[in-house]
Amino acid sequence: MKKRYVSLILAAALSAAALAGCGGSGTEAPGSKETTGKEAAGQASAQDTVADGELSGEITFWHSFTQGPRLETIQKAADKFMAENPDVKINIETFSWNDFYTKWTTGLASGNVPDMSTALPAQVAEMINVDALAPINDLIDDIGRDKFAETAIAEGTMDGNNYSVPLYRHAHVMWIRKDLLEQNGLEVPETWDELYEAAKTLTKDGVYGLSFPCGTNDFQATFFLDFYVRSGGGSLLTDDLKADLTSDLAIDGINYWVKVYNDCSPKDSINFDVLDQATLYYQGKTAFDFNSGFQISGVAANSPDLLQYVDCYPVPKIHADDGTEGIMTTNTPMVVWKASKHPEICKAFMKTLYEEDTYVEFLHATPVGMLPAIKGIADTDAYKDDETIKQFAHAEEVLTAAADIGTAFGYEHGPNVQAGIMQNNHVIEEMFQDIITNGTDVRTAAKAAQDKLNALFETAE
Repeated sequence: MKKRYVSLILAAALSAAALAGCGGSGTEAPGSKETTGKEAAGQASAQDTVADGELSGEITFWHSFTQGPRLETIQKAADKFMAENPDVKINIETFSWNDFYTKWTTGLASGNVPDMSTALPAQVAEMINVDALAPINDLIDDIGRDKFAETAIAEGTMDGNNYSVPLYRHAHVMWIRKDLLEQNGLEVPETWDELYEAAKTLTKDGVYGLSFPCGTNDFQATFFLDFYVRSGGGSLLTDDLKADLTSDLAIDGINYWVKVYNDCSPKDSINFDVLDQATLYYQGKTAFDFNSGFQISGVAANSPDLLQYVDCYPVPKIHADDGTEGIMTTNTPMVVWKASKHPEICKAFMKTLYEEDTYVEFLHATPVGMLPAIKGIADTDAYKDDETIKQFAHAEEVLTAAADIGTAFGYEHGPNVQAGIMQNNHVIEEMFQDIITNGTDVRTAAKAAQDKLNALFETAE
């Protein structure tokens, strides 16, 4: 799989930057260092980093933990590490997930990439494909390889080398409002048809049943279509990793979400990104949503009086008696960039994030939103001693079960760069907008989007 297609991801990143107004919502930490012109792979070594047995050097860490508590716990961990290693400086810069993709892809050409970063699994495949990452087999072995799920490690593995280590995991499930269901005599939907009927019934009195987001600066519509298709045992990728938007199942899914948009969704959701979408649920303006356990902290911050009515259930099925399919799980990883002059500092710092006290404090920054990536933590008294985890025991159970059987987006065929291209180029979002805005025939629009994706795929082959 390891081929070069820097021009493709650079073009995609420039396009995304233009759509976002070239500004982005990420912020740079004060005092962050310039990373342009870092040494190429192989020039850095343990000897560069360690002087007299002590770590020494300066690194930049890009992460996407933009929410206050998570950002604060990461900074606290970095401060502690620097206090224990006085010759080390860690500069932290924070970007939204979407802005991060633009940042690293455009940064490849100039060398403006960090020493270490968080990433999304599909992005890791792209980073491996352009030879941007350093192997971290030794770090995983040092932490304890058997502590991680094999599937989570496999997501960042190529040719026997591990290029990412999961920091936490979560799964996408269906979020409900118990009070609205009870007030209208409705049961929790188990099928997509039941969800549509319930959402249509609940679209009243200033509440939308279910918002459908398809803004072209995010990948929410891609995910929503994927939920439907994967629930039916299908995939948006064929076994030979071609885009498949014209299968009967995919066409049914496209029609389903267009129907939801028309009957149950605010009309401006055609331009929604993930935060726009989630905020409606946070504020009590939607009855259903699809997201991770981060919904809990969002409701707590925006509408704490509604928190008692929040819960989650598995993603619906096509038919009630269908088998349970694995939907989208995200094992959010960290990576070390090949251009780093000090990979040993990166790995030493990463290892400290898994120390029980630090790790539990980090997970508690968004309880139930971030599930442990290493075995045994969920069973510790320290982890369980959290009021949100106690209150949302059912939600955590649903999320954990979903995480255990799901895969990263597009990885039902194993790790692949095509999944990242499909996720990050927003072709499916453009397809939905074409159908909704221009009235383009669904099959015609799906075929055009499928052809566009396959043309992009060819550049990576």
